[in-house]
Amino acid sequence: MSKEKKQFETEVIRTQLNRTEFLEHTSPLYLTSSFVFEDAEDMRASFTEEKERNIYSRFTNPNTSEFVDKVCKMEGAEAGYAFATGMAAIYATFAALLESGDHIVSARSVFGSTHTLFTKYFPKWQIETTYFDINKPETIESCITPKTKILFAESPTNPAIDIIDLELLGDIAKKHNLILIIDNCFATSYLQQPIKYGAHLVTHSATKLMDGQGRVLGGVTVGNADLIREIYLFARNTGPALSPFNAWTLSKSLETLPVRVEKHCENALKVAEFLEDHPKVNWVRYPFLKSHPQYEVAKKQMKLGGNIVAFEVKGGIEAGRKFLNAIKLCSLSANLGDTRTIVTHPASTTHSKLLEEDRLEVNITDGLVRVSVGLEHIDDIIEDLKQALG
Repeated sequence: MSKEKKQFETEVIRTQLNRTEFLEHTSPLYLTSSFVFEDAEDMRASFTEEKERNIYSRFTNPNTSEFVDKVCKMEGAEAGYAFATGMAAIYATFAALLESGDHIVSARSVFGSTHTLFTKYFPKWQIETTYFDINKPETIESCITPKTKILFAESPTNPAIDIIDLELLGDIAKKHNLILIIDNCFATSYLQQPIKYGAHLVTHSATKLMDGQGRVLGGVTVGNADLIREIYLFARNTGPALSPFNAWTLSKSLETLPVRVEKHCENALKVAEFLEDHPKVNWVRYPFLKSHPQYEVAKKQMKLGGNIVAFEVKGGIEAGRKFLNAIKLCSLSANLGDTRTIVTHPASTTHSKLLEEDRLEVNITDGLVRVSVGLEHIDDIIEDLKQALG
């Protein structure tokens, strides 16, 4: 095929390993811990990196390389590295680039385990974090100090579905010479490419929509080649590598990402519109609803609104629990981005250990319910939500 850049859907299907002598149509699994060398000189040149080749699957593997190559093309990135989980990607990315005394500026609305890294573990190495309100982006620059090295955000956020202007973040990072890292898990590369707006690195929990069927764990960071080099060296020595089998599964999953995400988004918008008119719902958050506070920003930087809908059921925590207990079709699970619709009530489950004022700071109200809208028939999804609310 021509070397010219193809459309997104073509790239994720046709980017694959060179065929072996068996001329297989799809890439084979390389379930091996290590690789052999032709002779002493080949081994020497490989370990000094004069040759670019596979040595050990903790470093690289053909299956992980194919997966990373696809994500790089999807995101418009120079290089990348794949990890065993999304949190391994987050931890290794920050740990590889930060030194004792460095400072992070982050949106307060971050995944719970990321928050724990910032507030419990990084301070052990004198790495501090200052949070800003994602709904008050004008306050970001006041958080920056001479020690600030990284600017970080998720968009959309979990679980309140807030949106931040990626172009604004890119401009701030450039002005203050910061490394901009964006967690793009909720949007996926199909809906949003943060590098276009100035991000230096983009992280994903591949466990979510990239896999899309709740089968395997995985994570990936892509972006600037020089930064990825540091992340690669850190990961090579600390060992959070993605398994070849999971990489093979994820690479195959990416081939259907565009068609899956299109349908997820179509269903999610219909769910959001249904909920917005329901008498037992106070409010609904979905990026492509005109009632979303950052609707115009979402339209500017996202192709569609994603598959996550947040809404507040009237009646607080007890109403949220009652809603979960009444669900029949949808799943009660901690995962998201699955073919199956999943509902969670953060105030009584994932965020129950937080003080109420801390939850409210990131828009997690007592009655907030998060719906990861799946690929079932939309009438069946809405009927289950309707009966549970009733």
